[in-house]
Amino acid sequence: MLDVTGIMDIIPHRYPMLLVDRIMEYESCKRIVGLKNVTINEHFFAGHFPGRPVMPGVMIIEALAQTGGVLIAQEFEDIHEYVIFFMTIDNVKFRKPVVPGDQIRLECEVLHFRRKVCRLKGQAFVDGKLVASAEFSSMLVKRDG
Repeated sequence: MLDVTGIMDIIPHRYPMLLVDRIMEYESCKRIVGLKNVTINEHFFAGHFPGRPVMPGVMIIEALAQTGGVLIAQEFEDIHEYVIFFMTIDNVKFRKPVVPGDQIRLECEVLHFRRKVCRLKGQAFVDGKLVASAEFSSMLVKRDG
């Protein structure tokens, strides 16, 4: 189990783009479960949408990707020498709006992992109901400098 400080030790994201608050479960190179507490203070609610705040779907997918990034990053001792970039995002489905006060359970499982390329399946749940899902591929790229 990791708190937000432990997550920041693994992935480079920071406010306002860090979208994972806690890691609840972890199986090396297999699966991971994270949590995101959605509050009205999120920067995107100022414009999405005034009077009816809804978390943008792309931010839910980013939260899933960051959770998956924590999973993959732990497989590399030298992870701080790399950045993880999206390659593809497929089969994206949004099923229910996510609003302030919701807690998103972010579940990712490894579909394929070879060298520095991985493919994950991610599902996001609120109160046990599926709100979004996607499959995504990422690649580790050596940092400049």
